[in-house]
Amino acid sequence: MAETYTARKVTVDSIETVRLSDPAHGIELSTCPSVGNIAYDMRVNGKPILNSPPSLFEWKKSPSQAGIPFLAPWANRLDTDAYWANGKRYLLSPDAVEIRRDGNGLPIHGLLLFAADWQVMGLEANEQGAQVTSLLDFWKHPEWMAQFPFAHRILMTHRLYGGVLEVSTSIENLALEPMPLVIGFHPWYQIPETPRDRWKIHLPVREHYVLSPKLIPTGETKPVDFPDPTPLAGRQFDDVFGGLAPNAEFALEADGRKISVRFGPKFPIAIVYAPSARDVVCFEPMTGLTNGFNLAHEGIFKNLQSIPPGATWTESFWIRPSGF
Repeated sequence: MAETYTARKVTVDSIETVRLSDPAHGIELSTCPSVGNIAYDMRVNGKPILNSPPSLFEWKKSPSQAGIPFLAPWANRLDTDAYWANGKRYLLSPDAVEIRRDGNGLPIHGLLLFAADWQVMGLEANEQGAQVTSLLDFWKHPEWMAQFPFAHRILMTHRLYGGVLEVSTSIENLALEPMPLVIGFHPWYQIPETPRDRWKIHLPVREHYVLSPKLIPTGETKPVDFPDPTPLAGRQFDDVFGGLAPNAEFALEADGRKISVRFGPKFPIAIVYAPSARDVVCFEPMTGLTNGFNLAHEGIFKNLQSIPPGATWTESFWIRPSGF
């Protein structure tokens, strides 16, 4: 019989991490609850398929994006230091907490990217899989509530089973009014030991959102139909897409190795980021458009999700490596 799944806490560079393993498929996943609960390393038969920090100790001192970061309570950019929710305009308060900004000075990627306050609530391994569940009580942090006054808690589960990683997120709205939802993830995928010019991607999208020079959707969309697969040689992406087919899979492949990614239906927007200067591809599952709060208020974005008072929103995405 194949060795069973395992889930255990381990110390790396004096930092507590969690390691899940699926020995039958040669997969190991490491998460760091005290750095954004980020799944920072995923290896298949020893090959790293995520862009990972070189040193966990240095990364915790000066964190940067790596692995599979979580973007909330807004994903990507706002077009100003304010946003609309439930017909009210809310101002960000830079004096309460540092606001991350892009090259144009716009607020980006929310407040929780490297949050240190995640607590491991459950660690389990049996013959069906291995998983870790972590909790973040957003409502307990006045500095966050000053920016986004919707009390909520977040449960995130990373689960390995049958050669697949499932990342499941549940958000419980503790507020007395609906909580608007524009969250997402920013995974950094790679095919190690293979030049980027040999990489190809599969993009199951049919709609491209036109962006302003500051990378904010304008409201205009254009149909797209990419070759399948699309070679990355000579191309780069920093684009927002919709029109995802049900159960469609994004994928990165090269030399017989492949990373397939499937979004749950509550992630109807995909951002694809593949800079020419880095050997990474990001297929980013999003619940809504970049600047979705404000675009919904303007009537441009019609499908803003929200969580009713007392209700819980749950969705997953799945990563399946093969050929490594």
